[in-house]
This record gives sequence, structure tokens and C-alpha cells, in this order.
Amino acid sequence: MPQHATSGLHRLTRTHKLSAAGVAAAGAAALVFSLVPGGDAGQGKSQATAVENVKPVAFSAVDTAAKTQQATISQQADASAAKGKAEAAAAKKAAAEKAAKAKAAAVAKAKAEKARAAKAAANRSEVRTAIPAAAPKPAAKPAAKVYPDNLDGWIRESLDIMAKKGIPGSYEGIHRNIMRESSGNPMAINNWDINAINGTPSKGLLQVIAPTFNAYHVEGTSWNMYDPVANITAACNYAADRYGSMDNVNSAY
Repeated sequence: MPQHATSGLHRLTRTHKLSAAGVAAAGAAALVFSLVPGGDAGQGKSQATAVENVKPVAFSAVDTAAKTQQATISQQADASAAKGKAEAAAAKKAAAEKAAKAKAAAVAKAKAEKARAAKAAANRSEVRTAIPAAAPKPAAKPAAKVYPDNLDGWIRESLDIMAKKGIPGSYEGIHRNIMRESSGNPMAINNWDINAINGTPSKGLLQVIAPTFNAYHVEGTSWNMYDPVANITAACNYAADRYGSMDNVNSAY
């Protein structure tokens, strides 16, 4: 019987070790009773006392292991959450930095493009300033009017000058008086009338005396009394002043 008790205690100690590794205390107690067949009341009581002494230890070990494992899992979860949060914050920061760099690069690019455009415009302005525009060609002067060197040409040229100076007269009035006074000879001279006697003979196409020619000479014409155009123009200027127009002269004037 002592051998049975020793064997029972030996097995109970082994069971206790298994319970410390995580086996439930109730299972350990059942295993002890099944290994001790037919003991007396004292022995049963002793065994029951042993089981009662083991049970709290077994539950305490399991509870401690569970709590340790739960704490480890909780720590791992907290560490994983903290790591995830840190990674998310780092990713957000990296994205913000990347966006800021992209924005700064875009601003710098736009500024550089604006500067290049302004420089190009300034260069074009300098080129335009450096190369002066071609001076406009002066308007071509109208070709000088050519008059034939004859009585018709002399009268027409004189009429053009008279028109510019505001001297009245017509082709017909001038031609008619020329034919009466000199027959169209620009070198004609009167050496027999009162003017000639007084030393101032009448000369030229319209037989003008020197004092009259000088007084009514028209600027732009010759000072030579025998010049056909100068003679006609001065005579018409005198006739306009005294008679209103050479057209109104029908005899010696």
C-alpha cells in the first residue's frame, strides 16, 4: 500500500508538471483518481488534499501564461498600429514634400519662361531700334512743263504764271493786243512815238516802256524787257491794275 501511495504521488507530481505547461487542473485531478484504485479513507483523504493543493497552482499557471500571451499580443498589436501610423505619417509627409517640390518647380519654370519671353521681346525691340526703318522716298516732283518757243508757248507760260499770282487775263485778250502792238515780234521797238521822243521807247511783244516794266515786273520772270514771257506778264499786271484786265484793252494803253 505504501508503494501505491508513492506511485500515486509520483504520477501526481508528473501531472502537476504537465498542468504548469498548460493542462487544465480538473483533468489533472481526474487522472490522479483514476490511477489510485481502492485506497482507504485516509489515503483518499490524503490524495484529495494533494489534489486540492495542486488545483490552485495549476489554474494560477494557466492564468499567468494566458495573461502573458495576451499582453504580448497586445504589445505586438500596439507596436504594429504604431508602426502603421508612423508609416502613414511618413508617406503623407513624403507626398506633401513631393507636391511642394513639384509646385516650386512649376513656379520656377513659369518664371523662367516669362523671363525668356521678356528677354526675347527686348532683343526684338533692340533689333528694330538698331535697324532704322527705310526713309520714305521723297515724292517725285512733277516734271517741269515744257512750252514751245513760239508765240503760243510764250502766251501759255505767261498765263500759268499769272494764274499763280492772281493776275487776270485770257489767251484771246493777250494774243489780240500782241498782234496789234508788235505783230508777234519779241524784239519790236517803237522809236517814233512820244515815249521814244522822251527817251523811253516802247519795247517787246506788248510795247512796254522801261519804267512800267520795272514797276509791274512779276517775280520769277526775267528782268530783260525783250524776254517774251517777262514782257507779257508785266504788261498784263499793269493792264489789270489800270483797266481791270488785258482783255479790256483794245488800243494803245
